[in-house]
Amino acid sequence: MKSTFRPFCIFLKKIFRILVTIYSITELFHGPIHDRMMYGNDKLFFLLLGFFSWEKVYSPNTQQNLERFLLIASESLMKLSVAISFGVGLSFLLAVAGVGQGTAAPPQEPDWARVIEDERAIKIETDRLEASIPKKDPKHWMTGIEKGSFLDKATGYRDIGDGLMVVDWLMEAGSDESYAEAVIAPDGHGVGRYTWYENETDPERRHYALMAHGSSHRKRVVEGPQLCHRMKPVQPEVIRGRDFIAVTTVYHFEYAAPGRQPGSRWTQRIVFPRGERFFVLMDKIDSVNDSPEMFLRNDTPGCFRHVQGDTFSEIYLSYLSGPKGVRIPASEFFNPFPPDLKFGYRRDFNRTPEYFIRACHLRDKETGQDGPWLAGLTLEPSVVYEAWCSQRPGDIVVMIEEIHGRPVKAGESFSAAHIVGFFDTIEEMRHVYDRYKGHTALEADASGWRLVK
Repeated sequence: MKSTFRPFCIFLKKIFRILVTIYSITELFHGPIHDRMMYGNDKLFFLLLGFFSWEKVYSPNTQQNLERFLLIASESLMKLSVAISFGVGLSFLLAVAGVGQGTAAPPQEPDWARVIEDERAIKIETDRLEASIPKKDPKHWMTGIEKGSFLDKATGYRDIGDGLMVVDWLMEAGSDESYAEAVIAPDGHGVGRYTWYENETDPERRHYALMAHGSSHRKRVVEGPQLCHRMKPVQPEVIRGRDFIAVTTVYHFEYAAPGRQPGSRWTQRIVFPRGERFFVLMDKIDSVNDSPEMFLRNDTPGCFRHVQGDTFSEIYLSYLSGPKGVRIPASEFFNPFPPDLKFGYRRDFNRTPEYFIRACHLRDKETGQDGPWLAGLTLEPSVVYEAWCSQRPGDIVVMIEEIHGRPVKAGESFSAAHIVGFFDTIEEMRHVYDRYKGHTALEADASGWRLVK
């Protein structure tokens, strides 16, 4: 009897081990379906575990209990099999339907964050910040963080410009004089000629071109449109992680200069970590064109609107005037000046700094009291091609930054990673920079987010 029954017990033990393994895996899913199906099965679980030891304690003297034990076990097995089959089947159907994937809301929002999405924008609210990402019909610009939406809950201060980390064109150094009007798209959403003083005959337009773009470094558009101004509606992907919220926007440039192809892909990924007064952002280009010196232009962290310094008291640039950087009083920005006159950075002229930080010390318009710094940290200084900090006509400080500026072949990619947020001191900015420096890309999925070199 022992020689016949022992293999049978071993066989049943293997079957039960497989089923209990499946049962254990389902313990990873703590949704309401799991609770309804599996609640109350703990005794059944331990009964099966006990049966694992049957083969070890088996002896001829206990054979009289085998029939009763197998009857109980088989009934339990039937209940467990039905529950598991129903749960796995239903989970599969939900997965096919897309429930719980990508942008779908989880059964419960995390207690530290909320995501409110409508047809126009995605609003992110964390334990430390608020921000909106436009999908269409922006308050000012598309791309990046919408104008006036970036809120520091600790102090009540908001951004003071037209948005944060907004993106322009895909560009390169050189003249577009030969393009003439060939680059203008019929619907007005094309690439156009770059605003350059030598292209202008009207005195007012010529003066504006000098104040906006200077006269020392001529550039041209490779692909357009200017995304912040002319990008069509988008549908970003939202990932709700345990300790972060990530939003990813992808767009293909629709127009190209003569002799170039449209279609390069721009990806902007923004991660809002739990417990932080900043977000992490990546801009990435997957190019379909060759270029000897391609770059992407954006505003890092953004432009600042003011009237005679009423909204800020000073600006900090880490890459000028030695290793400690320079603090520039607001009075330096009372009158317009071109970007190549002062406070500029060019990689071919300047030494690559240890930190690349651009910050504005916010000020209360009513009381004149200083508040927090609003700063943009580019985590790998060598990716910066050129950066401006200039006062344009119209009471606006422009903080344009251009990334990459190196040879690119079709099929190649380049990217930059930044941190943008509120800080109490310059030392705090540097401390955060040291934690994350040297990275140029940002990844995020259900398992978490990570910076990549």
